[in-house]
Amino acid sequence: MPYPQTLEVYNSLEPGDRVEVQHEVKVGFRTWMATTVGKVVKKERRRHSLHFNRNFDDKVYSDIIVLERDGGELTTVTLDEFSALTRLESSRASSSDAKA
Repeated sequence: MPYPQTLEVYNSLEPGDRVEVQHEVKVGFRTWMATTVGKVVKKERRRHSLHFNRNFDDKVYSDIIVLERDGGELTTVTLDEFSALTRLESSRASSSDAKA
């Protein structure tokens, strides 16, 4: 999924939406793809600093999603150009459709 489409999905997310994030994990020289599925707790644009000397007014931001996984565990995923975000059908929508 191209990154602009990922950002469109990110901008439309609400707490309680169920999503799947495919993201790249890099440790040292190893890189692999991981998939995280969960319910959106919150999303935010978080300011952070990097680990090298930058100009004092050079602000760096990342789009993050805090997810509650199926076991109740909270995890934070930072979106970048290698991330693919997909909204899944939530159990709330399917249960309300079943009642109708």
